[in-house]
Amino acid sequence: MRSGRRSVVGLVALAAMLASCGGGDGGGSGGTGFGGSTGAAPTPSPSPASSGSCSLRARQDWVLAQMREWYLFPDTLPSSIDPSRYGDVDTFLDALTATARAQNKDRYFTYLTSVKEENAYYSSGATAGFGVRLTLDRSNRLLVTEAFEGGPALAANVDRGAQIDAVGTSSSNLQTVSSLLSSGNTDALNNALGPDTAGTTRTFRVIDSSGTRLVTLSKADFSLAPVSPRYGYKVIDDGGRKVGYVNLRTFISTADDQLRTAFGAFRAQGITNVIVDLRYNGGGLLATAQTFTDLLGGARSTSDVQTYVAFRPSKSSNDETIYFGREANAITPTKVAFIGTGGTASASEYVINAMIPYLHGNAALIGSNTYGKPVGQIPLDNPACPDDRLRVIALALQNAARQGDYYNGLAGKVEASCQASDDLTRPLGDANEASVRAALNYLGGRGCTPIGASASAQRTAGLTAEARTLLSPARPHTAQRETPGLF
Repeated sequence: MRSGRRSVVGLVALAAMLASCGGGDGGGSGGTGFGGSTGAAPTPSPSPASSGSCSLRARQDWVLAQMREWYLFPDTLPSSIDPSRYGDVDTFLDALTATARAQNKDRYFTYLTSVKEENAYYSSGATAGFGVRLTLDRSNRLLVTEAFEGGPALAANVDRGAQIDAVGTSSSNLQTVSSLLSSGNTDALNNALGPDTAGTTRTFRVIDSSGTRLVTLSKADFSLAPVSPRYGYKVIDDGGRKVGYVNLRTFISTADDQLRTAFGAFRAQGITNVIVDLRYNGGGLLATAQTFTDLLGGARSTSDVQTYVAFRPSKSSNDETIYFGREANAITPTKVAFIGTGGTASASEYVINAMIPYLHGNAALIGSNTYGKPVGQIPLDNPACPDDRLRVIALALQNAARQGDYYNGLAGKVEASCQASDDLTRPLGDANEASVRAALNYLGGRGCTPIGASASAQRTAGLTAEARTLLSPARPHTAQRETPGLF
């Protein structure tokens, strides 16, 4: 069925694509799949027990009714389940999705969240915290991969590459990161960082290029800029060849015009080779993913398919085909290098996957494999509990070539790839940062080591950086889902 390219957004309010993993995934790669609040959501099914009640059992019964009606993998739901065995809705949902999770289909992508919190984040990037993205390496060093403008950390000169060696409520009770991890794994570390409320204060021992120092930070409310004003986009001179670089942190409403500005600058300079840096991007709004893809699709017709959206058979009347749209600042790239990692998920993977059938080997994945989330969510709001929103995996996504089975990431689906490390010793967007350099080499035809190459090939190419995992709490809030590692 052909219909307006944006109608799927209005039909099921698909605005948020989760990134990574959603709540509770140990991988910490962020993201939550598609979902959102830009249109009229499907009408949730009533539950006999819910009749105006917001008790735990009523909420569980309501959730079960929605899952039985909308869940993309209905055959994986338990035939019977006793809600009274579960002390909250979260663990009840975990039990409902356990089989799909074991099959690598729903890695905590289905969850209950806050309507107020989601709306604030997706509309303006509103969140609270220290304003840093944190990662753990194999030596259990806690490192800052990124610091956000407007956040307390950057104001205190804590930026990319800094190591947080110890944390405490004051300088008198500092605990080293290694001791926290030894005593209680990442749960102890997350607890030490404190609740995500403005005013929460912690003292850190920070090691960076300036030496070792104590820094006291208080969490504050701030709005996350999806395209950094420091390095969000630029034109790199690569031996006389102009290359556009754009880094998108998260897919939220304020990203659209920022992306248009970036691509307008590229278009004005005749850019045809582009680096799209999505290395930590866990996902967000489907509408923004479509806009981003349109900006890369200057050569595409409005009859060219961007994505096929398919629901379960009983809901196939909601199936949609999304076509490319016109963007005034769109460019016609000859080659695109997408930088990704295990934190690249959902909406980020949507953009990459949508371009594969049109660019083939002229679209490459640089860095490491992505997370793997080819499914999306719809938002269902509980009328009896006004702030309860169920994000349920309800749809599958395929590109124009009907490719959509990338549950294990996109490295095995792209036609070209280059392995590279995430070099924390250099700023994002720096031409000599390892992933950016590998992207420039690919665009310049200078060769690289493919992702997944043998260990000997990796050593030959000098790929010796230790693997890292973005830090994530057991139950991340909206901003942490879509911006993995955010604290």
